[in-house]
Amino acid sequence: QVQLVESGGGLVQAGGSLRLTCAASGRTFSNYCMGWFRQAPGKEREFVAAISWSGVGTDYADSVKGRFTISRDDAKNTVYLQMNSLKPEDTAVYYCAQGPRLRLVRNENDYGYWGQGTQVTVSS
Repeated sequence: QVQLVESGGGLVQAGGSLRLTCAASGRTFSNYCMGWFRQAPGKEREFVAAISWSGVGTDYADSVKGRFTISRDDAKNTVYLQMNSLKPEDTAVYYCAQGPRLRLVRNENDYGYWGQGTQVTVSS
Protein backbone atom coordinates (compact mmCIF):
# COMPACT_ATOMS: atom_id res chain seq x y z
CA GLN A 1 0.00 0.00 0.00
CA VAL A 2 1.15 3.51 -0.81
CA GLN A 3 0.22 6.70 0.97
CA LEU A 4 0.65 10.07 -0.72
CA VAL A 5 0.18 13.33 1.13
CA GLU A 6 0.23 16.67 -0.67
CA SER A 7 0.96 20.03 0.93
CA GLY A 8 1.86 23.55 -0.08
CA GLY A 9 -1.35 24.72 -1.66
CA GLY A 10 -2.94 28.04 -0.86
CA LEU A 11 -4.10 31.39 -2.15
CA VAL A 12 -1.73 33.44 -4.30
CA GLN A 13 -2.04 36.42 -6.61
CA ALA A 14 -1.58 36.07 -10.33
CA GLY A 15 2.11 36.10 -11.20
CA GLY A 16 3.06 34.55 -7.89
CA SER A 17 4.63 31.20 -7.04
CA LEU A 18 3.88 28.15 -4.96
CA ARG A 19 5.72 24.91 -4.36
CA LEU A 20 3.69 21.78 -3.84
CA THR A 21 5.15 18.83 -1.97
CA CYS A 22 4.06 15.20 -2.08
CA ALA A 23 5.38 12.88 0.61
CA ALA A 24 5.17 9.17 -0.14
CA SER A 25 5.30 6.19 2.16
CA GLY A 26 4.53 2.52 2.04
CA ARG A 27 6.82 1.06 -0.59
CA THR A 28 9.95 1.73 -2.57
CA PHE A 29 9.61 5.17 -4.04
CA SER A 30 12.57 5.41 -6.31
CA ASN A 31 11.50 2.92 -9.00
CA TYR A 32 8.25 4.62 -9.90
CA CYS A 33 7.09 7.40 -12.15
CA MET A 34 5.42 10.22 -10.20
CA GLY A 35 2.90 12.69 -11.53
CA TRP A 36 0.84 15.74 -10.72
CA PHE A 37 -2.71 16.22 -11.93
CA ARG A 38 -5.30 18.90 -11.26
CA GLN A 39 -9.05 19.30 -11.31
CA ALA A 40 -10.79 22.64 -11.58
CA PRO A 41 -14.44 23.10 -10.56
CA GLY A 42 -16.76 21.65 -13.16
CA LYS A 43 -13.91 20.19 -15.19
CA GLU A 44 -12.33 16.80 -15.58
CA ARG A 45 -9.04 15.98 -13.93
CA GLU A 46 -6.10 16.74 -16.22
CA PHE A 47 -2.44 15.90 -16.43
CA VAL A 48 0.02 18.56 -15.27
CA ALA A 49 3.49 17.02 -15.05
CA ALA A 50 5.32 13.73 -14.58
CA ILE A 51 8.83 12.67 -13.71
CA SER A 52 10.50 9.37 -14.49
CA TRP A 53 11.81 6.94 -11.92
CA SER A 54 15.35 8.21 -12.52
CA GLY A 55 14.41 11.86 -12.41
CA VAL A 56 16.02 12.41 -15.79
CA GLY A 57 12.84 12.35 -17.83
CA THR A 58 10.04 14.86 -17.37
CA ASP A 59 6.81 15.63 -19.19
CA TYR A 60 4.55 18.66 -18.96
CA ALA A 61 1.16 19.71 -20.18
CA ASP A 62 1.42 22.48 -22.75
CA SER A 63 -0.51 24.82 -20.47
CA VAL A 64 2.21 24.75 -17.79
CA LYS A 65 5.36 24.21 -19.82
CA GLY A 66 7.96 26.84 -18.99
CA ARG A 67 6.18 27.84 -15.78
CA PHE A 68 6.06 24.64 -13.70
CA THR A 69 8.92 22.33 -12.75
CA ILE A 70 8.60 18.84 -11.34
CA SER A 71 11.41 17.29 -9.33
CA ARG A 72 11.99 14.45 -6.89
CA ASP A 73 14.17 13.64 -3.91
CA ASP A 74 14.27 9.88 -3.51
CA ALA A 75 16.17 10.11 -0.24
CA LYS A 76 13.14 11.90 1.21
CA ASN A 77 10.50 9.97 -0.75
CA THR A 78 9.21 13.30 -1.95
CA VAL A 79 8.17 14.85 -5.24
CA TYR A 80 7.77 18.58 -5.80
CA LEU A 81 5.93 20.85 -8.18
CA GLN A 82 7.37 24.35 -8.39
CA MET A 83 4.75 26.64 -9.91
CA ASN A 84 5.78 30.08 -11.14
CA SER A 85 3.95 32.82 -13.02
CA LEU A 86 0.66 31.47 -11.79
CA LYS A 87 -2.52 32.38 -13.61
CA PRO A 88 -6.15 32.34 -12.45
CA GLU A 89 -6.76 29.39 -14.77
CA ASP A 90 -4.29 27.36 -12.68
CA THR A 91 -6.85 27.37 -9.87
CA ALA A 92 -7.67 23.74 -9.06
CA VAL A 93 -7.20 20.92 -6.62
CA TYR A 94 -3.78 19.43 -7.32
CA TYR A 95 -3.21 15.71 -6.88
CA CYS A 96 -0.02 13.74 -6.58
CA ALA A 97 -0.02 10.22 -8.00
CA GLN A 98 2.32 7.27 -8.32
CA GLY A 99 2.58 5.66 -11.72
CA PRO A 100 4.19 2.54 -13.13
CA ARG A 101 7.70 1.29 -12.68
CA LEU A 102 10.37 2.39 -15.11
CA ARG A 103 8.05 4.27 -17.48
CA LEU A 104 7.12 7.92 -17.90
CA VAL A 105 3.39 8.27 -18.53
CA ARG A 106 0.74 10.99 -18.53
CA ASN A 107 -2.45 8.93 -18.72
CA GLU A 108 -4.16 8.98 -15.34
CA ASN A 109 -5.34 5.41 -15.85
CA ASP A 110 -1.69 4.35 -15.52
CA TYR A 111 -1.48 5.81 -12.02
CA GLY A 112 -2.46 3.45 -9.25
CA TYR A 113 -2.12 5.55 -6.11
CA TRP A 114 -3.40 9.04 -5.44
CA GLY A 115 -3.21 11.61 -2.70
CA GLN A 116 -6.13 13.55 -1.28
CA GLY A 117 -5.24 16.74 -3.10
CA THR A 118 -4.33 20.27 -2.14
CA GLN A 119 -6.21 23.39 -3.18
CA VAL A 120 -4.45 26.06 -5.23
CA THR A 121 -6.30 29.31 -5.78
CA VAL A 122 -4.89 32.08 -7.96
CA SER A 123 -6.58 35.45 -7.72
CA SER A 124 -6.55 37.98 -10.53
